[in-house]
Amino acid sequence: MSRIVVNSHAELEQFLGKEIGVSDYLTITQEQINLFADATLDHQWIHTDAERCAKESPFTTTIAHGYLNLSILPHLWEQIVEVRNSKLTVNYGIEKLRFGQAVKVNSEVRVRCKLNSLVNLRGVSKAEIQATMEIKDSKKPAFEATIVFLYNFIEQ
Repeated sequence: MSRIVVNSHAELEQFLGKEIGVSDYLTITQEQINLFADATLDHQWIHTDAERCAKESPFTTTIAHGYLNLSILPHLWEQIVEVRNSKLTVNYGIEKLRFGQAVKVNSEVRVRCKLNSLVNLRGVSKAEIQATMEIKDSKKPAFEATIVFLYNFIEQ
């Protein structure tokens, strides 16, 4: 997959109201889930206990933490867009986040992004990106959210 390169506010503005792109698929492994559980101290059995899930969970297997799915968004975003010429990039916010469906272990996910809004705030570009995390072979997304980034582009 080829990603777009953005060097300025004006270049990013070309994508306003359009789909920017789609990342490659990424497999969510049990190792990732376990490491995330360790990092966040969230060891709920639906994430880490495969045997119990096989018996008691409606999913019949472990599922990824919702916030694990969200936390891989920067990795997937960087597959879509390479932002150059920014002295500082800030994750500014997440709006309208809705988890639509659990991501079962070994599922493949990708993100589809559209630029909803771009505003110049005294030289800082505020980009609102509609991000939808898709699960391979599923009609319902893992989540949908508006992700807000601030880009401090170096003037050219």
